[in-house]
Amino acid sequence: MSGLRAYGRMIKVSHTIFSMPFALSAVLLASREAAVTWLDVVLIVLCVLMARSSAMGFNRIVDREIDGANPRTANREVPSGTISVASAWIWTLASAALFHVFAAMLGSLTLLLAPVALVVLWGYSLSKRWTFLCHLILGLALALAPIAAWIAITDGMSVTALLLGLAVGTWVSGFDIIYSCQDAEFDRKNDLSSLPAALGVGPALVISALLHVVTFAALCALPYWAPMGVFYWVGVVAIGGVLVWEHAIVRPTDLSRVNKAFFDLNGYISLVFFAGVALS
Repeated sequence: MSGLRAYGRMIKVSHTIFSMPFALSAVLLASREAAVTWLDVVLIVLCVLMARSSAMGFNRIVDREIDGANPRTANREVPSGTISVASAWIWTLASAALFHVFAAMLGSLTLLLAPVALVVLWGYSLSKRWTFLCHLILGLALALAPIAAWIAITDGMSVTALLLGLAVGTWVSGFDIIYSCQDAEFDRKNDLSSLPAALGVGPALVISALLHVVTFAALCALPYWAPMGVFYWVGVVAIGGVLVWEHAIVRPTDLSRVNKAFFDLNGYISLVFFAGVALS
């Protein structure tokens, strides 16, 4: 059991809260256009879990030397030796294989697109070595969750799905910039790319805020294509307030509350959004 918990910590399973509620929201909205079965829902949940598991396993493997050199991440499971590199590879590849199996069970189109999704998910872990736009690649990776869920249900694409993807992508990119501020100096010294390292913490936080303005705008535009009820708008207003709060508690001169902004507040956002969609 302790070994299983170690793998759970390695892949940060609790962070699934950032993508899963949006994927399930896409399922709810897509159910207006196509029939949804409980098997569809279970398979989509499993796809999200396995895709994340594989992506995080790959991240921990390729970043093990970087993580080991950073005091903030040195105690992660792979650099600390709690999980061996070989075991991490087995976990990562097994998760990738299961992801493709579950995608195939959803349909031929989802199976066809599954390798593309995995390239994006794995690619993020390498992107910080060559571009400070790595945050946008992470945003794209998580934006695929609602888009892929929509495709799985409808076998097609829509403006609704793209707006969901835009909201998730800009939201994740924005809060990843905030999170990376605490490693700005380490990144500079180790030739790693990030917006805080390239531009400075202050300008990076401004870009993060602008991305979150786009997030809010996308959420406000969504009901034009997918009519919603009052509960949705209550949720969107609440999300706007949380985003403002998130930026209010993180300043260039005070990064002590980055973790609260990163996990606690953003966890609220995904849950509030799902609740708003479900109740509407």
